[in-house]
Amino acid sequence: MRPSIMKRTRSLLGASALALLVGIGGVSTAYVMTGQVANAQVANAQVQNAAQIVVPADAQPHAGFADLVDAVKPAVVSVLVEAEESPEQVQGRGGNFDFNFPDLPEGHPFKDFFNQFGERGGPGGPGGRGGATPDAPTPRQFMAAGSGFVVSADGYIVTNNHVVENATKVTVVFEDGTEQVAKIVGTDERTDLAVLKIEGTDLPFVSFETEQSRVGDWVVAVGNPFGLGGTVTVGVISGQGRNIGGSNYGDFLQIDAAVNTGNSGGPAFNTKGEVVGVNTAIYSPNGGNVGIAFAIPAATVKGIVDQLVKSGTVTRGYLGVGIQDVSRDIADGVGLKDAKGAIISTIAEDGPAGPAGIKSGDIVTAVDGDPIDDALDLSRTIAGKSPDSTVELTVWRDGAETKLSVKLGKLDEAALAKADEPAAPVPPAAVPAESSVGLTLVPNSDGNGGLLVQDVDPESAAAKKGLAVGDAILEVNNTPVATLDEFEAAIAAVKTQGRNTALVKASRDGRDTFIGLPLSE
Repeated sequence: MRPSIMKRTRSLLGASALALLVGIGGVSTAYVMTGQVANAQVANAQVQNAAQIVVPADAQPHAGFADLVDAVKPAVVSVLVEAEESPEQVQGRGGNFDFNFPDLPEGHPFKDFFNQFGERGGPGGPGGRGGATPDAPTPRQFMAAGSGFVVSADGYIVTNNHVVENATKVTVVFEDGTEQVAKIVGTDERTDLAVLKIEGTDLPFVSFETEQSRVGDWVVAVGNPFGLGGTVTVGVISGQGRNIGGSNYGDFLQIDAAVNTGNSGGPAFNTKGEVVGVNTAIYSPNGGNVGIAFAIPAATVKGIVDQLVKSGTVTRGYLGVGIQDVSRDIADGVGLKDAKGAIISTIAEDGPAGPAGIKSGDIVTAVDGDPIDDALDLSRTIAGKSPDSTVELTVWRDGAETKLSVKLGKLDEAALAKADEPAAPVPPAAVPAESSVGLTLVPNSDGNGGLLVQDVDPESAAAKKGLAVGDAILEVNNTPVATLDEFEAAIAAVKTQGRNTALVKASRDGRDTFIGLPLSE
């Protein structure tokens, strides 16, 4: 399996398999009994009013998970994919075929395929069948396998986007060996979800959970690890709201059921047989299972699947701002009690935020009354809103809280990706002058205003906060600065207000960011 997350981090592997989340028993209830210890056989037993936790009898584990597995297995499928990489993708990877099925047994069909297309370089490579040269790569065919599950009687199937990425043919295989070629209805790279469709009118299917599962609930994984199919593993939900590197979606369930390559796209069930998550990645230093896997929560999956089934695409709300986390220094710099929320660093020219009155330096602390913890939380919350809907933002500005209403636009994924491309470095100007905070600054000569950092005292707080040569200082305490005198006046104003931290807006490679700069060590 070739998970897309692995393209960005070697320690997070796409988990092509199926996981069932299984909670067994009502461990949410514990009875506390108080009483006086009185045991004549225990000398000096003087404990008064000791609290004894008694686990209810119905919280004891059942004999096993066989009944649950028998019930859900008919709706769980293996997803077999024939796919092709474009010459650009091949060249972008340096011509190295990246097949991710290690340690397969001799005689396994994927082992033979791996030997043919991996070790021999694939079609067009050394020993391949394309006859292409390294300078003219040709498309490369490969096979992959994952898991999925049926969510409707008429044949809609959920899996991971990275399972079917670049697919030329997708085949689903049921537990009883029945096979069908599936059509890709739609995919969503941001959440790594995809919906397939097969023919059918009375197929076995499963539903999504109606009540959110909790940390500690049991999980049972049933899926297609290493192409073996029908494998069952057991664990618990280890955490919620996890943010993993290499993903722009940050609300994963963490589970410890054994999940391996081939498990991606598989569901996680509770004891009612409801889907609580879709496995998508594992953490692994060596490619094997170490008991840390990540699943997309059912609430997110359901919303994405509904959109893909209806239109084949996903639409998301768009605010039109650049944001970052609020550090403790930033919070101190603006007089905010808690280091939570998302600070606005830039305003898109054609976005809805500007006309609504949102300004650079505003800190969004809530959306529609729901608290915002950090930048990812704000991004995820806005993306979950419908385009053209109106939201109320709670904003911290100039030491006070205010509320603003914004009519959201529609997120353009292509434009967003283009905007993320770094701009060309800004050349430094001349006439440097040393500031009071360890920065040597020069006027910005490129017409964008601000001051350029030409040198940084390595012992200064500015250096410790990451300011470097070539950065541009645009504002101090939400006041634009274009000369050293303006910079020092803004620093002095912060001190006059009785604060020891200045909120500095800086820019690097065309991207604006805020830094809480301590003015005294």
